[in-house]
Amino acid sequence: MSVAQLWNCRQFYTVFPDSEILYTLCRELNWSKIRLIMRLNTKEERDFYIKEAKYGNWSVRELERNIKTDMFHRIVNKQSKTVADNKNTEIIKDPYILEFLGIRSTEDISENQLEKEICKNLEQFLLEMGRGFCFVERQMHIATETKDFYIDIVFYNYILKCFVLVDLKINELSHADIGQMDMYVRMFDKIKKCEDDNPTIGIIFCTDKDESIVRYSVLSESKQIFASKYRTILPTEEELKAELEKNRRFLENK
Repeated sequence: MSVAQLWNCRQFYTVFPDSEILYTLCRELNWSKIRLIMRLNTKEERDFYIKEAKYGNWSVRELERNIKTDMFHRIVNKQSKTVADNKNTEIIKDPYILEFLGIRSTEDISENQLEKEICKNLEQFLLEMGRGFCFVERQMHIATETKDFYIDIVFYNYILKCFVLVDLKINELSHADIGQMDMYVRMFDKIKKCEDDNPTIGIIFCTDKDESIVRYSVLSESKQIFASKYRTILPTEEELKAELEKNRRFLENK
């Protein structure tokens, strides 16, 4: 055996000393996945990726990508105790990483083009969204007595048992965007939601967001409406850490 193989054996034993856990782990994940997970720093992170890799049936490449983009810390519920009572935050990330779209800059595209690229790469987008998401419809039409509205992308999350509306923006978040999503969610609950569905969730995808707009709008208290940044280029580890730290400080000071 090589030095690297011996090191991996020792690391494996050190990280997973419980024989019962080892048996379950080896039955559910292959060695390539275990080797990636055992290098993580904390038990909480390891448990998260073991659970998600199992239920999401991730390939080794998908697991590596999700670890590299720090999916664990991008989930809002892991960043602040102030939102821990909101089950909906278990599916929300900030930021979302959409490097697989092949878009270098949102300045060169329209919202319609962004939507088309997401639908062309729907499998990877669903993986980034997280567990339990099913695609429902693009540009879903909702009509009232006097107006027609079209929601960019509609999903259903079978774990939370609710519809999830996604509104795509190629600019910084505005009050108008928040008001529009608030209206969409209310309308959807009234017109489309079934009796056994939980309240609809709305996510606004934006390139940036001002903390004041978030703090002094319905976003600060709503359990149904969220705004998340998205990145179309894979960030460096330093950039991602800085972004997550900024989000953490903001959530703690809300």
